[in-house]
Amino acid sequence: MNKLLSSLVVAGTLLSAPAFAEDAVPTPDGIKTLTSEATGKTYSIATVVKVDGIAWFDRMRDGVKQFGGDTGYDTWMVGPSQADAAAQVQIVENLIAQGVDAICIVPFSVEAVEPVLKKARDRGITVIAHEASNIQNADYVLEAFDNLAYGAKLMEVLGGYMGGEGKYAATVGSLTSKSQNEWIDGAVAYQKEHFPKMELVTNRLETYDDANTDYNKLKEVLTTYPDLKGIVGGPMPTSAGAGRLISERGLKDKLFFAGTGLVSVAGEYLAKGDIQYIQFWDPAVAGYAMNMLAVMALDGKADQIKAGLDLGIPGYTNLSTPEGGAANLLYGQGWVGVTKENMDKYDF
Repeated sequence: MNKLLSSLVVAGTLLSAPAFAEDAVPTPDGIKTLTSEATGKTYSIATVVKVDGIAWFDRMRDGVKQFGGDTGYDTWMVGPSQADAAAQVQIVENLIAQGVDAICIVPFSVEAVEPVLKKARDRGITVIAHEASNIQNADYVLEAFDNLAYGAKLMEVLGGYMGGEGKYAATVGSLTSKSQNEWIDGAVAYQKEHFPKMELVTNRLETYDDANTDYNKLKEVLTTYPDLKGIVGGPMPTSAGAGRLISERGLKDKLFFAGTGLVSVAGEYLAKGDIQYIQFWDPAVAGYAMNMLAVMALDGKADQIKAGLDLGIPGYTNLSTPEGGAANLLYGQGWVGVTKENMDKYDF
């Protein structure tokens, strides 16, 4: 693992853990300059997510709604009822037909949405993307953190619980989800350098951001590899699917987990010790931040959207760009780690 990734992992372990309100983002001091009252403009901004109706994106909706309340713009969130690339593309087509001013999107499949987002931009619609570091047809891509460092931290924790040896499996919501696959890339790179006695025993399990699918696919792996010792989870629902499997099979302290999760989804398994560690960023803050960038872009403030930008909200106070990477790709510092010892600080 290179020195940059190593330093980011160290930085990640020291990141302080803010307490989040259930449905509030700390309103930034500078938001007044972006309001409809200040600009004399009215914008319609739609946030399109991978799948509606799951806890992660329910939380993102809180941030999107709050941004509208704070600024006076027409903001809302929409997504397909199931994780489906074609359904997400159709939603974007509908928004183009409606003539929205901006689309903030969390793609299920980057490749699937590229053509329709190009169409949107050709029509003058501003596009802000999240969890899509490789996307081409976006004005700006806002990532909550460096993806490789995020995944490396997951493996640092998992490898510690596993004693540095044994078999493990890895999940992603989609094999085309760039960010989640980069998390697993970071995890595997860290494992190879620091835990050479650990072994990834399967290809990445594609679970479509569905806890039942996580549960069933992990159950199949456990049947094939009854000595499975670890699970590193990319998508948030894996925390629940893995927790359920470990609980049902009585594998506490035998099969370990570290992955993306939310307390509202995986808290019961954390509390019982079935899973040990979840990592996340606040999707409400991410939704708010995407909408902030959309308004700045619509207001012609592109010269301000660059490394060093301070949006004034947790995790997005000093945005950075990857060395040698695209200038429109911006990273925050927005992830935290949670165990049963500090889970009571997070109420979503």
